[in-house]
Amino acid sequence: MKIGSQSKLGGRSYLDGQCLIAMPGMADTRFSRSVVYVCAHSEDGAMGIIVNKPAADTKFPDLLVQLDVIPSEEIIRLPSRAEKMQVLRGGPVETKRGFVLHTADFFLESATLPIDDGICLTATLDILRAIAVGTGPENAVLALGYAGWAAGQLEAEIQSNGWLHCEADPALLFDESVETKYQRALNKIGIDPAFLSRDAGHA
Repeated sequence: MKIGSQSKLGGRSYLDGQCLIAMPGMADTRFSRSVVYVCAHSEDGAMGIIVNKPAADTKFPDLLVQLDVIPSEEIIRLPSRAEKMQVLRGGPVETKRGFVLHTADFFLESATLPIDDGICLTATLDILRAIAVGTGPENAVLALGYAGWAAGQLEAEIQSNGWLHCEADPALLFDESVETKYQRALNKIGIDPAFLSRDAGHA
């Protein structure tokens, strides 16, 4: 997949590395008030990670034990970064599979997908092992599942006022204030959520 190829989104490039912002008129309630980081987008479809929906009752150290990355007695020895790492509900597809969105200071040959502006995606146990021993990326979140679109589906949803889009930044992806990410994403494109309606236009 070629990053940054030209598409027909009003003359914009494909949306790899940008964030989608769900409009009030979003028909799919699974994406209500979602901010989705687009990891891949081409004429064949798109894939992204929801970055503002925590996974309910799921803690990163417990997942490490469940996946046999560490024994339960090692939880107390985890680096503080691993203890505090966010687990997100990344999307409705493959919800039992983990995807780590992270900064580019960590890279696994043949396993890490570089996306844009120093952001990468890795979906192997090796990155979880690295995080558990303190040799992982500076910033990372673990997402369970992902959002996927068939060829032309995302473009159609944007044209029908399902999504706005904005530039991503590390804070929007990685900081712990998930409850403010939707507001902050809209602020990046100068929109006050109070003025949005179900029939509003799109960027």
